[in-house]
Amino acid sequence: MSEPRLRAKELDAADRLAAKRTEFVLDADGGESGGDAVYLDGNSLGALPVTVPGRVEDVVRRQWGELRIRSWTESGWWTAPERIGDRIAPLVGAAAGQIVVGDSTSVNVFKAVVGAVRLARLTGGAAGPARDEIVVDATTFPTDGYIAESAARMTGCALRPVPPSEVPGALGDRTAAVLLNHVDYRTGRLHDLPALTAAVHAAGAYVVWDLCHSAGALPVGLDEHGVDLAVGCTYKYLNGGPGSPAYLYVRAELQDRFDSPLPGWNSHAEPFGMRPEYAPAPGALRGRVGTPDILSLLALEAALDVWDDGVTVEAVRAKSLALTDFFLECVETYVPEGRVECVTPRAHRERGSQIALRCRDAGDVMRRLIERGVVGDFRHPDVLRFGFTPLYVGFADTERAARVLAEVLAEVPAEVPAEAGADGEA
Repeated sequence: MSEPRLRAKELDAADRLAAKRTEFVLDADGGESGGDAVYLDGNSLGALPVTVPGRVEDVVRRQWGELRIRSWTESGWWTAPERIGDRIAPLVGAAAGQIVVGDSTSVNVFKAVVGAVRLARLTGGAAGPARDEIVVDATTFPTDGYIAESAARMTGCALRPVPPSEVPGALGDRTAAVLLNHVDYRTGRLHDLPALTAAVHAAGAYVVWDLCHSAGALPVGLDEHGVDLAVGCTYKYLNGGPGSPAYLYVRAELQDRFDSPLPGWNSHAEPFGMRPEYAPAPGALRGRVGTPDILSLLALEAALDVWDDGVTVEAVRAKSLALTDFFLECVETYVPEGRVECVTPRAHRERGSQIALRCRDAGDVMRRLIERGVVGDFRHPDVLRFGFTPLYVGFADTERAARVLAEVLAEVPAEVPAEAGADGEA
């Protein structure tokens, strides 16, 4: 047995989170390599927690099938958005009463960015600066950029794309809102949330953080660092299921001034009053819009049970860093030098919970990996992404993924055209 395989066995034996793996549905791959499938795509869609199917069946058969309309009160449907928000809150470093769950990430980004612009203009007053600029992470996931551009047009702001490292120098007295990603979806780079939040506040602006690739994988510290607004999906490291509802965080001190651009009857102070005039509900409820998606919400609630037995984000983060360190060591051991290039930062303070490798024919390489039971994903034009979810990924998985990667690369021509990768983003 090779040294990396022996080391993986030792690391798995010492892993305090190893038992969590049994709480997820992880089937054998049936592929050419044999053994269990190695699922390294939790940064796109988390694995299914074993408790979810039974809980969803109860929601469908009993709560909906038998209780029907009574379930809005008797089964707690009506309060689910804020109840589940309070369960997510500790995972992102927030106190209760600041997160509401519902709608998609895109819808919540829109609410947060427009709300941030309105807060900036309300704070500035007539005598203050115009606050007519929105700064957006230039490397952001495309949808965030689309939403920011639309929000800029609707609020009469200019949109300014800026790389996160250059944001402090780009801020000024015209900046209203800044939309940033905590972890870059393509490279896995972790941005400095405390420092960037402080820089935005020093400029008199409001910050919106997208936590899609960090919530459930690493400490965030929303309250500790004074973040204004934040959004995130729940189907990656929170394992809520495909298309599970996203969440919106509004800092408690801002809630009475948060003016959502999407007021709905669910966020009305008297939702059943059916009044023609809108009056916003107090607290995080202002982030609600329409009728909640109960089936997805309650599937997410069941998925969050995996955190209920004392698992901490800090423990998850420690294992995440150990897994990604070990993966890079195994890649360096198994893969000939020059065949791949790591575009994820090596420094722990700059790394999320994924490793991104650039290589030639990345799409074909990932297809071959999946055929052999190692599931990651590919980002155009030349990036292989491997997401490490510490609750169900082990060190043997990690070693096998690197070993199979080396086998696949041995089948792919090594020559790289001079122009390869020149037009691709990291």
